[in-house]
Amino acid sequence: MVTDISSTELDFESIRTSLKNYFAADDQFSDYDFEGSGLANILDVLAYNTHYNALIGNMAINESFLETAQLRSSVVTHALSLGYFPRSRVSSRATINLSANLSTFVGSRPSTITLPAGTKFNATVEGVTYVFQTRESYSASDNGLGIYNFVDITGSTSLVIYEGTSVTRTFYVPGLSEKRIYMITDEKMDTETVDVRVYANKTTSSYTSYSDIQNSIRINPDSTYYLLKEAPNGYYELQFGDGIITGNAPETGNKITVEYLSVNGGSANGARTFTPQGGITVSGQTFNLTSTRVSVSNSGSAKQSLQSIRLNAPLNYASQKRMVTTADYYTQISTNYPTLRDVIAWGGEENIPVDYGKVFISIKYPDDMDSDTKTSIQDGIQNDLIKPMSTMSINAEFIEPIDLYLGLSTTFDFNPNKTTLSLESTSNNIIAIKESYFDTYLKKFGKAFRRSPLLAQIDDHSEAILSSTMTITMNQRITPDLTRNKAYVVQFPVSIGIPDDINYRITSSRFIYKSNVCSIRNRLNSNVLQIVNDGGVILASNIGSYDAGLGKVTIEDFKPTSIQGGVSYIKIIAVPATVSTIRPK
Repeated sequence: MVTDISSTELDFESIRTSLKNYFAADDQFSDYDFEGSGLANILDVLAYNTHYNALIGNMAINESFLETAQLRSSVVTHALSLGYFPRSRVSSRATINLSANLSTFVGSRPSTITLPAGTKFNATVEGVTYVFQTRESYSASDNGLGIYNFVDITGSTSLVIYEGTSVTRTFYVPGLSEKRIYMITDEKMDTETVDVRVYANKTTSSYTSYSDIQNSIRINPDSTYYLLKEAPNGYYELQFGDGIITGNAPETGNKITVEYLSVNGGSANGARTFTPQGGITVSGQTFNLTSTRVSVSNSGSAKQSLQSIRLNAPLNYASQKRMVTTADYYTQISTNYPTLRDVIAWGGEENIPVDYGKVFISIKYPDDMDSDTKTSIQDGIQNDLIKPMSTMSINAEFIEPIDLYLGLSTTFDFNPNKTTLSLESTSNNIIAIKESYFDTYLKKFGKAFRRSPLLAQIDDHSEAILSSTMTITMNQRITPDLTRNKAYVVQFPVSIGIPDDINYRITSSRFIYKSNVCSIRNRLNSNVLQIVNDGGVILASNIGSYDAGLGKVTIEDFKPTSIQGGVSYIKIIAVPATVSTIRPK
């Protein structure tokens, strides 16, 4: 009897066929009708059993590795084993100015007043109301007219408010025989807002504050740190030290309070109006609060995605809480500032021009983030990460990223007999494919545009699309001074096509120059730039040039009188030397 059974298939039909072939290979069953007999049911049972076992075995093996695990509980567990704590939800936050008018105060006005922490504001995003609140108290002084403008401890009038509901959980330390893990059953917790306090007993008001062990530098038996991590069920486990190596541990009978914000994450981003829920009470008199928006709400996010955990956990393990390589800078910044869209770092030896002894950092911030918040983030990176973790001889410098815009002109052959869609609907679908391609594969540092996979997606979209071609241009934008002649330099990240006698390699959007609607273009067979009107008449024969190899466009003594199209910028459009792939430096 043949004993060779294929064991490489996982799906039911393939397993069943393999079993049937196994039986048919024996002389006893060589002419047997497997489908019309009771043996068919036995084959089904054997195939189903093998199929189930194969799936279970495959899943168990996959869940054993960080790269292949699919369950969040497995991915989180693997990350924790590498010392990486996946990010919880993050509260959306906004910056406002806040004041109170006490000009109608009865009696002698106080010189200063205090706004308590937890003051609440309502804000609406897409028809949904969210509650924001202060997380610290703010003070204000009388300006002499009864107007009090609140400031933080640094004296700034830009006050940060956070979305979320304040929650306080209370635990009592059990006896030594019991496992001391405290479960916080709230998947919406923002772990960055946690405040842990330990009281000697349930009646005392004095307490000891505990800090997150992830922020620790040195630990001794008297250190007061807590460990907060995501549990397999999506909730959070709170633990403390062992009293010896990992710091002080609360004792039996102690009371533990955990205060935090339960937040909605990114759905609260984009709020523009913040209305106080109530006023401020001073000496028994209540007065209205007036809020003025400084920035829309931003930085809120959901729990860290599985893909992000898989990427960052090994990098964080390699970094070991130090910043030596450029990969360490990326890892520490992206881990500690999870709401940033993207981060890139490079050494001075890679910079153009070369600048040794420096590391350069470029950050892509969330949309609508105000300049004060960006400055605060950069200060935090410098003071909280770079100074304690980096090499002393290396200086860090932040570089504002430059947006490169691509112009894609797509032409396709269309056979209406092979689809029920109209030509217009097909065109709209192609536009959607291009937008999806950019959202999926680009809009981050280190990504390259490749024409061929995009064209393949377009060709595969419908049988009615017989073939497609695409021309590529790239453009950057300058905001010209309309009052005086000025020079401008536009640096493209890739080489520009060399001049020829047929095609213009450099062009621009339209503007008004010497009372004419004009644009910039290079002279054919030359890298010299000219200004020409819509009729092709040359109004300026030499206003600069471009360096094809360096991708550099220089415009000199340029002063338009206005700009067409209702915008404040002029597009400088260039044809890349290689249109199939555009990889920024």
